Parts: sequence; C-alpha cells; structure tokens
Amino acid sequence: MAATPSPAQTFLAPLARLAARSPLIEGLVFWEASGWPHDPAEELEAEEIAFYAEGLLDEGFNLDWRIMAAGDAPEKPDHIQLWVSEPGAPPPPAPPGEGWVMLDRGIWPKAPAP
Repeated sequence: MAATPSPAQTFLAPLARLAARSPLIEGLVFWEASGWPHDPAEELEAEEIAFYAEGLLDEGFNLDWRIMAAGDAPEKPDHIQLWVSEPGAPPPPAPPGEGWVMLDRGIWPKAPAP
C-alpha cells in the first residue's frame, strides 16, 4: 500500500511530474534577500527540483514555483522558477518577464480561506 503524500509533496507534484517527463528541464532558484534578484542564485537539474523544494518547505520557507515557456513556444515548458523567501517577506515580482509565458504556478503557503 502506497503512503499518502504529504501536503508539501502534493503541492510539488506538478514539478515532479514535469521533471519525470522532461529530464532536461532546469530549475532556477531566486532567493529574496532585501529585494528580489534579477538572476537566479542556483540552477538545479530536473531530478533535484522537487526534492530541493520540499526541503525548503520543511524548513519553513515560502515558495512560489512557476513553470515557464518561451513566448515563441508557449506549449513547451522551458524551465521552472523557484522563488524562495522567509515568512513575512514581500511577494516576488509579478510574473512573467518579457518573452515568457507562465504555464502553471503554485504558492506556499496558500492564502487562508476567507
């Protein structure tokens, strides 16, 4: 009998599925530190993305993941962005940048229901 996935594993399942389908996809990690950077602090290989992100959630970080595609090939995922911040930090910049299309997005922790 399979173990029930944790809430973090359920939240990260789209990333794990994409990495399994597209083993060459990269993860770009952006850390908030007195503002959001323009360039990623780290690059991850496909098999590292969900595992890395789950560790961040276990440590109490906020996470905004985005599956991105190039504007000229909007049906094909190009990379995954992981925007990481301490609890209480301002949200990351409005996505996406020029020339990019966001295919999917997840935000942790989810906003409380009204």
